[in-house]
Amino acid sequence: MSLFSSKFSKILPFFIALFFVGVSAFGQEHDSHVNADSTVENHAESFNASEVILHHVMDDHIWHFFDGHYGTLYLPVIVHSSERGLEVFSSRNFYDEHHNVVAYNGYTLEHNHIYLNGDSVLDLSITKNVAMLLINAVILVLVFMAVAKGYKKNSGKAPKGIQSFFEPIIIFVRDEVVKPNIGHHYEKYFPYLLTLFFFILFGNLLGLLPGAGNLTGNIAVTMVLAFLTFIITNVSGNKAYWGHIFWTPGVPLPLRLVILPVEIIGIFTKPISLTIRLFVAITAGHIVLLALICLTFIFGSIWVGAGSSIIVLFISLIELLVAGIQAYVFTLFTSLYIGMAIADHDHH
Repeated sequence: MSLFSSKFSKILPFFIALFFVGVSAFGQEHDSHVNADSTVENHAESFNASEVILHHVMDDHIWHFFDGHYGTLYLPVIVHSSERGLEVFSSRNFYDEHHNVVAYNGYTLEHNHIYLNGDSVLDLSITKNVAMLLINAVILVLVFMAVAKGYKKNSGKAPKGIQSFFEPIIIFVRDEVVKPNIGHHYEKYFPYLLTLFFFILFGNLLGLLPGAGNLTGNIAVTMVLAFLTFIITNVSGNKAYWGHIFWTPGVPLPLRLVILPVEIIGIFTKPISLTIRLFVAITAGHIVLLALICLTFIFGSIWVGAGSSIIVLFISLIELLVAGIQAYVFTLFTSLYIGMAIADHDHH
């Protein structure tokens, strides 16, 4: 724990610096919508906080980092329609020189949905969240390739470098989360659960960086993770697991008729709860942070900005804790569900 604390104290100033960079970038991005000669009152009236917050929280076909010509990354649009088949082009075509949304070759972009001559198309584009997903996956692979390399190199020795940072976390997930809930068959599921934990953890932490996408705050992402848990749990379920659902032992027949639909509903409420919990926790944290930052632009006061910045700094530190807690909770419940599905039950 002391090793982890010392490493955390070293990277804490880095996150604090990123926070102030993020606030500065946020201001540069949205201050461009206000004329330099406008008054403070006009500034407050023209600033739409809800629109700004939703823009940052939701997915998009462009990735905006800061104001200026080079501050926007135009992502590739990949669409398929029965009329034209598969087409690929840059999302830059949907914006004019003043960054207003325009039509392109029959395609229109409305509320982040693409239409062809008024009809919806199959959108397979690399959006901001998809790009974040790929970045998260690449970082995950690179980090743990380095950890595995360090483990082989330092076999029988004390861990060094990046291995020394991640090994206590891996052991914690194995000994405190996976093994107690699954039991002696945990080795079969441990690779998936470890990947799940670090995928969520890295996604949560990357989402706190300035200009980053809201990956784990996207309900489609959390739904897929929960669906994987649903599949693994029910495919791994043994005879005792399904017997408790469809014919609960030791229960009178009239009561079984009541318990049966409850148990069946419970099969589906488990992944739903996993989906909603992660999605709400991460999205709510981003909304709170953005709402506090918006106070500066709403009131146009340096004192409000200083006060909200201090509050945002402390909430950002709490969000670092929440990032780890949500990864832990998702992995914990997944382990628990799998453990319940494969557990052996003795009835007398």
